[in-house]
Amino acid sequence: MAMRLAAVGLSYAYVPGKPVLKGVSLEIEEGEVLFLLGPNGSGKTTLLECLCGLRRPQAGRVLLGGEDLHGLPARERAKHIGYVPQLHRPVFGFRVIEVVLMGRAPHLGLFSSPQQPDFKVALQALEAVGLSGLAERPYTELSGGEMRLVFIARGLAQGARFLLLDEPDAHLDPKNQHEVLELVRGLAGEGFSPVVTSHSPNNALFYADRAALLRGGELLSFGEPESVLTPEDLARAYGMEFKLLVGKEGRALIPAQGRSSSSRSTERERGSGRAYSRESSENLSAAAKGA
Repeated sequence: MAMRLAAVGLSYAYVPGKPVLKGVSLEIEEGEVLFLLGPNGSGKTTLLECLCGLRRPQAGRVLLGGEDLHGLPARERAKHIGYVPQLHRPVFGFRVIEVVLMGRAPHLGLFSSPQQPDFKVALQALEAVGLSGLAERPYTELSGGEMRLVFIARGLAQGARFLLLDEPDAHLDPKNQHEVLELVRGLAGEGFSPVVTSHSPNNALFYADRAALLRGGELLSFGEPESVLTPEDLARAYGMEFKLLVGKEGRALIPAQGRSSSSRSTERERGSGRAYSRESSENLSAAAKGA
C-alpha cells in the first residue's frame, strides 16, 4: 500500500511573531520527485526540516501514512524518512563505508554496533550510487559530487522511502549536477520519494514530477512543474522577470534582460545598474582623453 507524507497547514517561527512558514500544505506521493523552490529566506529548508521531524511546527501537522509524525518515536520516523543535508566537511576523516553505515542507526539496538548484514546493506547502497570502489576512501578526500552521492547512499542504507535532500545540486558543475539528479530521478522509478530543495527552476523542469514555489514562507503554487514554474509566478517569487524558451528539446527558463520598473526608477539614485555603467564609461573615456 502506498504511503504519503503530507504537510497540513504548517506554520513555524524561529522568533515569536515572525513566522518563516505560514500555513503551508502539500503532499508527497511514493515514487515521485518533488522540488521545493523559492528565494533565500522563503522557508524551503525549514519546511524540509519540519517534514522529517527535526522541527516541530507551531501550527499544523506533518502526516506520515495518515499518522501524526510527531506521535511516532524518532527511531520509527527515521525508518521511513531520510534527511540529506547540504554539503559539509566533517572534522574527522571517516571512511566512506562508515558514513553510509550511520544510516543503519535506526535499525540497531541502543548499544549495538553494525553487524555483517548492515555492512551488506551499506555496500549495496554504495553500489546503487556508483561508489562501491570508494568504500575505504576517507570521506574528506572526496569531491563535492561524490560527497552528495555518499549522503544519498546513507539515506538508502537507512531504508527510508522518503528522501529529503537540501540543495543537492548546489555548488556542483553541470556534469555533477546531472549525475546527482539523474540518480535522484532513478530512485523515484524504484519507489522512493525524493524531495529536493533547489535554486534551479530548470532542474525542476527536467527532473521533477511536481514542484512547489515558496515566497516569504507561503506556498505560491504547487503542482506539475510546467504549471508552477511560469514566468509570471517566478517573477512574483523572485522579484525579477523571467522568459520561457520552448523548443524541440524541451523548455528552459532564463532571467529576462529587462528589469522591473521599481529597479529602473531607483537605478540612478543607487548608482548601480546600466545607468551607472554608462556614466562610468563616459567618465573614464573623458579622463583618458584628458590624460
